[in-house]
Amino acid sequence: MTSFGDLLGPPPTLLTGDDDAESDLLNGVDPAAVAAQYPSASIAWAYLAEAALNGADDDVAAQTAAYAYARTGYHRGLDQLRRHGWKGYGPVPWSHQQNQGFLRCVGALARAAQLIGEEDEYARCLDLLNDSDPTAIDELGLS
Repeated sequence: MTSFGDLLGPPPTLLTGDDDAESDLLNGVDPAAVAAQYPSASIAWAYLAEAALNGADDDVAAQTAAYAYARTGYHRGLDQLRRHGWKGYGPVPWSHQQNQGFLRCVGALARAAQLIGEEDEYARCLDLLNDSDPTAIDELGLS
């Protein structure tokens, strides 16, 4: 593991984001329509996962939907990170707004995994968030 801010570690990965998807979401377009139009935009999947998690404590269908949305956004984000030179480790700063779609998907995946009892996945997601940027866990309310 590298520590965040390690001068000898890899440089932070800064995603470019998807301006059109982000604009649509900020302008109130249905996240499902945005995800369908821009399937590589992790931020759209994060919106869907977070909405499904809202009040999903006792709703197994919502929990599973949230898990699926979050996992889709997580994998789309991994693809983007790799295209930007990420090798599977190193900082992915929360402070860089375009990284937040991916990090929000990881956070939603952690929450959904915990709800469905997948504790190993929950722990892996927390580890990934901590390795990416330790502040992300607090920003996502997972501390």
